[in-house]
Amino acid sequence: MKKQPSRFPDDSERLRKAVEAGESAPPDAPWFELEPSDDDPDLWLQGPRADPDERAVVAEWAEAEASRAAQLARVAGRLGALDDRLLRGPVGWRHRLALIEAADLSWFSGERVSPDRLALWTSMRLSGVQEDVDALASTHWAVRRLKGGPGPLSDLAAFLDRRDPERLDKDAERFEDRADAWLGVMKAASSLHPITRACMGFHLWSLAGLSQNGPGIEAAVTVARVAAEPGRGAVFAPVAMGGAAGLRAAGLPSVRLARWLDGMENAIMTAMRHLDDVEKWAERARDRMASLSGRTPAALTAVFKDWPIVSAPMAETLTGASRASVQRNLNWMADQGLVREVTGQGRFRLWRIATRVEA
Repeated sequence: MKKQPSRFPDDSERLRKAVEAGESAPPDAPWFELEPSDDDPDLWLQGPRADPDERAVVAEWAEAEASRAAQLARVAGRLGALDDRLLRGPVGWRHRLALIEAADLSWFSGERVSPDRLALWTSMRLSGVQEDVDALASTHWAVRRLKGGPGPLSDLAAFLDRRDPERLDKDAERFEDRADAWLGVMKAASSLHPITRACMGFHLWSLAGLSQNGPGIEAAVTVARVAAEPGRGAVFAPVAMGGAAGLRAAGLPSVRLARWLDGMENAIMTAMRHLDDVEKWAERARDRMASLSGRTPAALTAVFKDWPIVSAPMAETLTGASRASVQRNLNWMADQGLVREVTGQGRFRLWRIATRVEA
């Protein structure tokens, strides 16, 4: 094939000579020959740009917090009300909300663990033949962290149960270094409200190299604990209960914070309504079961207050009563409209409390 001559045979030579002489590019130079500009000194630099300074990152989120001050104050007030209610309420309420929140977060992370499967795994380590044990274990980790224990800001690696392997390539970046970098930014943002810090920490999770596929259940659980500090009743701030729209990563910090606050407010209100239903149900159950003798009715009532879904084997294990006694009381509670069987099957049945509307 005959080689075609260049359409611009002299342009490259003229441009080279002009640059060597310190002159500007000829006016008829090709459009693709870009010349340096004082407005963009990095035009000719190759490779990634430097990461922003911690102070610049925190300043961006401080500006976002200031722009959403009224909304932040409202959400913080609702979280304070939830904290006070859980402080005065039964300890089982925290366990119940942790189960529901962990199950909802599992759907956000793609593991899709339902509350009944999670309850069976948490109480008895039972799983189906075709169920993903790793997903159940990961979601159960979330339940344990949402129920209590040391927070993430003291030792993130211990909180996540993640450590560097004993044999690590000398060129590989250590996980503890990445965790320390994330903690460093969180410490630098100590002047921000805990809810704002939680939002910032969630969206910086992947940038810190703590996950490869975007922030998932680990990030959400971690920042849920951060947002609730220094709560005495609420161990975590709900972020996914009733929907995980607030966890979507898109937009500037002010947009992300607004979405985060909307999602958290919706989650907190969902948790409060759920506690309202449980509290009303407990009063109704106590009145209707007052005439029953034995310790099984009271024990079953306590189990249903702590767990969103209950099976007969679970109730047997948690109450210490016999299978016959548990089954007899479950049937009686179902007849009285106190509980509702949700599977519709003759075997492997599951019950949950029936609200006043369903009774």
